Amino acid sequence: MLTNFDSAELLGNYTQVKTCIYKGETYSVRDNGAVLRHKPECKPKPRPLDEKWTFGKKDLNTGYMLIGSHRVHIIVATAFHGEHDTTKLVVDHIDTNRCNNRFENLRWLTRLENALMNSVTFKRIEYLCGGDINKFIADPSCLRDLAGTNQDVMWMRTVSSEEARNAYARVMEWSKRPYSSAKAETAVNRIDDWIFSPYNGAIAKKQLEDYPEKSVEQVTEPSIQFFDSLTPTAKQIAWRTPTEFPLCPLDKERLSLEEYVSNLSIGKIVTKNEYGCHFVDDYKLVNDKLYIRTHTADGIKPYSLITVTLDKGFFCHEGTTFFHEDGSQKYFTLAIGEEWTGGDVFDDYC
Repeated sequence: MLTNFDSAELLGNYTQVKTCIYKGETYSVRDNGAVLRHKPECKPKPRPLDEKWTFGKKDLNTGYMLIGSHRVHIIVATAFHGEHDTTKLVVDHIDTNRCNNRFENLRWLTRLENALMNSVTFKRIEYLCGGDINKFIADPSCLRDLAGTNQDVMWMRTVSSEEARNAYARVMEWSKRPYSSAKAETAVNRIDDWIFSPYNGAIAKKQLEDYPEKSVEQVTEPSIQFFDSLTPTAKQIAWRTPTEFPLCPLDKERLSLEEYVSNLSIGKIVTKNEYGCHFVDDYKLVNDKLYIRTHTADGIKPYSLITVTLDKGFFCHEGTTFFHEDGSQKYFTLAIGEEWTGGDVFDDYC
């Protein structure tokens, strides 16, 4: 299912235009994420989508904007950040909004960097390396999947230690920057200048110089970005949309995850915001973390896993979303420390 987002006002709000060729098609590309596909010289007449400025149509199954069968964000990244082998690199949306294809919101990443920036994948790597990410950084071949349920990350065994260290250094530095800073770097640096070389920031440089005398974890830790929620005792981690948490305890004198658990039951509304409500599917308290599996009635990724922790007198909520229910089931199962026997799921590859 596709949705059209074009409007004359938005299409006309731009400052730069570039041209690129992607999969045999010639495109003009604006810095606001709009594209115009040119009519091939061999064609006597333009095709329906030729010679028209468009942001593309939203594929409601994937969330990406498309022109024909081509993804607009790859076309924009190719025009403004250079052409690259899409079997080795992927285009990342910095703000995670797949409809925001402004050139400064896009960057090319290696597969490893893209994987490390996914918090669930990051935790799986830690788990498969005995709970210590530094073991992976030192020796990526340490990945072990005796149960055979994490084969989608086994390709990481083949990267070199240097590649792992460089990718981890960049990802950790990106995580410490405000969104505007990350956008600025992406806008001014071509991918060729830095993606395959060690990150030269002060933090990353210290990591590489001190390693292995100091572990990466000792040198730098990613900062956590907190946002206010609509519930006075709740905060949101890397979760920008103001959200209400109806089941979150409000008594500041009795803040405990056990109290939160006592308010939960399957089918209750656990989050509410301008985009809809999420309902409890399952939950479990493990040590100092409460895991809640949820679903919503609609949306591109209607299933989620919410992790709740207590920090400085607030219930801190961090969410991960999934396209399919078995994705949320798998990562909920892994998060609570149980074995997943369902094999690969669609969300493993997203």
